[in-house]
Amino acid sequence: MQNNKELILSIKNIAKFFDTNKILKDISLDVYKGDVIAIIGPSGSGKSTFLRCINLLEEPTRGTLIYKNTTYFNITKCKDDFIDYSNYRLDKAKYKERLIETEDNLAIYQNKYIEDKTNKELKKLIKSAKKEYKNVRKNPINKLDYFDKSKYLESIKNDVMITPTNKELNKIRSKITMVFQSFNLFNNMNVLDNVMLAQKIVLKKSKLEAKETAIKYLTLVNMQDRMNYKISELSGGQKQRVAIARALAINPDIILFDEPTSALDPEMVEEVLNVMKTLANEGKTMIVVTHEMNFAKNVANKVVFMDKGVIVEEGNPKDIINNPTSERLKNFLAKK
Repeated sequence: MQNNKELILSIKNIAKFFDTNKILKDISLDVYKGDVIAIIGPSGSGKSTFLRCINLLEEPTRGTLIYKNTTYFNITKCKDDFIDYSNYRLDKAKYKERLIETEDNLAIYQNKYIEDKTNKELKKLIKSAKKEYKNVRKNPINKLDYFDKSKYLESIKNDVMITPTNKELNKIRSKITMVFQSFNLFNNMNVLDNVMLAQKIVLKKSKLEAKETAIKYLTLVNMQDRMNYKISELSGGQKQRVAIARALAINPDIILFDEPTSALDPEMVEEVLNVMKTLANEGKTMIVVTHEMNFAKNVANKVVFMDKGVIVEEGNPKDIINNPTSERLKNFLAKK
């Protein structure tokens, strides 16, 4: 409990690696019922990846996710922790150099042959260069060749690895749902059907129940007069409001917003932010990746600043935005 607020999500040491690129580096965050958490930071800092890891649209490389005291993901050690990255990077760089070198050699001989097709020696050189190039391509550098399996197995022998089944995953995503930057609506359905679909598939609601709920939330976002419109007939702001209604219709405990206004024209931003302000005032729990500093400062109760895959600062919005302590945050805010 925090000020009598229920802890509903605990994120512990979440990491996400893509090959040698460490996008997230052991991020931890607690989310309490009614929190509106704004995540800010420069492009490429890992904000969206972090959000997608929370409801496992991206599976974390390692870390622990706990929803209402139930652990739904847990990998405390991963193979990446036992890879000799120093030698892997070195050998990979050498491999790339060799690949470029053999490809260039082949191209040189082929270009010379175009100028002199009677040169039999060039034919032999081309054949040899092709073989060499193909051999290099057949043997790329694999990071698992630098993996210390025995140390890894020793480290995890007492660990309990937890990853959800598809059924469990659907349940998690119905409680921790996402509103995407690009809307992710079905263009072959009208507005009403878009908001009804997940209710019928995930929650197994009847058509009548799903329709009643869809109308309720479309009314909340002021889209009740567009229920029968095709998605292609809506503006960007209207599409995002439909996406929010769809998320609300499955009765989630937490809504994740991935830069919900960044794809919108400036005049449409306000209408979406107003809906989100209404949700905040109603006590909805939200985690919002955003570049809207006024929203972060005036609507969120907590701001998290991320850069280079780590949380640099977090706390009260006015303190964080008005009195940043790190140079990275000061530089980021100076550009806003």
